[in-house]
Amino acid sequence: MRKYFSFGLSLIACAYFWYCATTPDSWHFIDNVNLIFHEAGHTIFSFFGEFIHVLAGSAFQIALPLFISLFFFYTKQKTSGALTLLWVGQNFINVSVYAGDALSMQLPLLGGDGSLHDWNYLLNSMDWIFYTQRVAHGLSTLGFIIIFIASVLSLYYSWTIEEKKDF
Repeated sequence: MRKYFSFGLSLIACAYFWYCATTPDSWHFIDNVNLIFHEAGHTIFSFFGEFIHVLAGSAFQIALPLFISLFFFYTKQKTSGALTLLWVGQNFINVSVYAGDALSMQLPLLGGDGSLHDWNYLLNSMDWIFYTQRVAHGLSTLGFIIIFIASVLSLYYSWTIEEKKDF
């Protein structure tokens, strides 16, 4: 019974994250959580200079679910690790949308029109502003690859769960 529940949950999670991946310009429930971690990254790393402070928003948004996923894999909770890895991939795609907006700066920002656009600042600081679309495409592609791998892993691990016998 546990196998079917886990597999069904994995199917639902995969479907949700594929939906998020294929509709990156829409706001999804998970984006509320991602925004909290993005802003937390800015706050936590605000003492390390402006560049790190700005970079930390997107980096922490990706790194936190990645560390959670790694923890699950380390503790042999493979299905949970793979499911959390779906979230990592979705975050790469989410960040790619923000990075892709570096030139046009049309996305609404939390602080309003006067707010610093993280990716405009980052790409200008590195003289990569003319590579905006390549950076965004690279982040998005990596996100899709991670979601694909995580989907396969989560479905495989959830289906191959050994039932525990209670005596």
